[in-house]
Amino acid sequence: MLQKMMRILVVGPKKDYQRIIDVLYQAGSIHLEDAKTDIPDGMVVRPLDTFHTEELSSLLIRIRGQIQILTPVDSKKHNKSPFIDKYASLPFKDLVVTATTICDSLEEKLRSLENRKGDLDVRYTTLLRYEKIIRKISPLEQQLPTLEGFEVTILIIQKEFESVLDIIHPFLSEITKNQFEFISADLDEKNIAVITVFSKKYANKVHDFLYSKNVNEVRIPQEYTNMPLDDALTLIQADKDAIRTEITEIEAKIRDISTRWYADLVTLKILLTDFLEETSAYSHFGQTEYTFVVKGWIPKKFLPATKKALVESFGESVVVHELPDDPSRYDDAPVFFDNPFWAKPFEFFMNLVTPPMYREIDPTPLIAIFFPLFFGLIVGDIGYGLVILCFSLAVRYKFREIPWICQLMSILMISSIPTMIFGYFYGEFFGDLGEHMGWIHPITLFGITWNRIEAIIPLLILTIGIGVFHVFLGLSLGILNAYRHHKTRHIIEKAGMLGLLSGILLLLGAYAGHVPGSVTFAVIALMLASIACLIYGGGSRGVIEVMGTIGNIMSYARLMAIGLASVILALVANRLSHELGILVLGIIVAILLHTLNIFLAMFSPSIHSLRLHVVEFFSKFYEGGGVPYKPFGKERL
Repeated sequence: MLQKMMRILVVGPKKDYQRIIDVLYQAGSIHLEDAKTDIPDGMVVRPLDTFHTEELSSLLIRIRGQIQILTPVDSKKHNKSPFIDKYASLPFKDLVVTATTICDSLEEKLRSLENRKGDLDVRYTTLLRYEKIIRKISPLEQQLPTLEGFEVTILIIQKEFESVLDIIHPFLSEITKNQFEFISADLDEKNIAVITVFSKKYANKVHDFLYSKNVNEVRIPQEYTNMPLDDALTLIQADKDAIRTEITEIEAKIRDISTRWYADLVTLKILLTDFLEETSAYSHFGQTEYTFVVKGWIPKKFLPATKKALVESFGESVVVHELPDDPSRYDDAPVFFDNPFWAKPFEFFMNLVTPPMYREIDPTPLIAIFFPLFFGLIVGDIGYGLVILCFSLAVRYKFREIPWICQLMSILMISSIPTMIFGYFYGEFFGDLGEHMGWIHPITLFGITWNRIEAIIPLLILTIGIGVFHVFLGLSLGILNAYRHHKTRHIIEKAGMLGLLSGILLLLGAYAGHVPGSVTFAVIALMLASIACLIYGGGSRGVIEVMGTIGNIMSYARLMAIGLASVILALVANRLSHELGILVLGIIVAILLHTLNIFLAMFSPSIHSLRLHVVEFFSKFYEGGGVPYKPFGKERL
């Protein structure tokens, strides 16, 4: 059901506006409206002076950047900063000054450490690349001449482009006047290493040529050239060790800074982020010459607590005025679900569609009644119900901090109860296993033994009857919603639909001999009057809609059909395990097939039960399009 919403006006001294905003933000109960419009008693309200958020946003960017550099600190292992407990009580201006001072003191030191660490990381990655290449070409070293004034260049060429060597060789010969060495060898399965040695006076021309041909040229740094490759590898390893040592020292310095300031920065980030979220709503507030004005909607159950919070902080200087009910404003009222504990998990389904209008009926309690009923009617197995119950309990405990998973698992837990109840009526425990073991048998009720394999026709009639009741309930709720919104034509249209469907059912009953034939004339008169109501309320579309509604009712036969498919698969699992003749193999096959069936039983019945609500049921009364309740304050979990 929907909580009654109150429209209120909060008026207080202008000098205390920031404190009033803070209290309302902490209360987290008011859905804000524009305070500058629709003010009673002729008050003239101007926009609140704009708060400049650029400075605060810039400060938060600096804080977040420094937090990313620092190492997260476990507060249980380190002494907490003596300032943390004081931050929350600081006035906003002092909080900004404190945060700015801390950022200024840390920024240059952290930037220099981070930049140096970044340079070292790049240098270390480059050395790894050079080391890998030198190790691969070191077998070619003995073929290289040792000459002064010559340059060594390494080329890496993919084997699929090996033909490019026939192009490079003559060009290098021409550029260097045949004063060069050209050695190639397989580097690995995909690449060829080519080492060229040429006079340094031709270096620029050679490099320009190689660049123009898009050849992957590896130029070893100057400090590793003109020496044996083994010596170069030794020098690279020494440089890597020195880099790792310096990086370790930098990380130790960052850890020391983190121990002192990480918790402080995180606390400041949270407090300043909260304040920035507060200021994002400033456009809704208003002011007069001496007062500060807030207007909005609040759930009736939260109003006393909000008043109490304001009185405790400001005494009688802040007034909460309840604005009179205005039916013309009801469609602007936000929607706040306030269902009992057994229906609350089913609000998950309502989050999949647009919220109801404020004066609409909240269908959540009805879903909480009919969804488990449909689910149990389809699955209808004691064993499956027990497995689904245990599964939902385990998953709910494992993911207890994720609200939407907890909601889904709560729905499965609730639905497992009617599953076991219907399983008792059907006499099913993992299919017919319980019946074969003599543990349970189908119940005989109204002269019918409710074995699903044998009672197909009674089950079909039962599910169609449920469809009739569900659709008639939806049409009745549609009449009530139309009455609340003063839509006379909709009332007449829904009443006409109810009358015409009732007439059709009575005629079918008379044809079957269950209704006296003497009422036929009255039934025909009812149907004609209902058709007139449909035409008046919905035009020709209203009459055509009758066939769609009959189709909706027949759609409830899926409750029987899907359940029958499930029980047949369970029977196949039991029969197949018996026919295999090998006990262990039969048990394994039965477990696998029952596991598959249970998996399907958790999803397929859920989807079809939800479809019957959203398509067949909701279409008879539910319009949606309401405004979701979004209170000014921290998000309510």
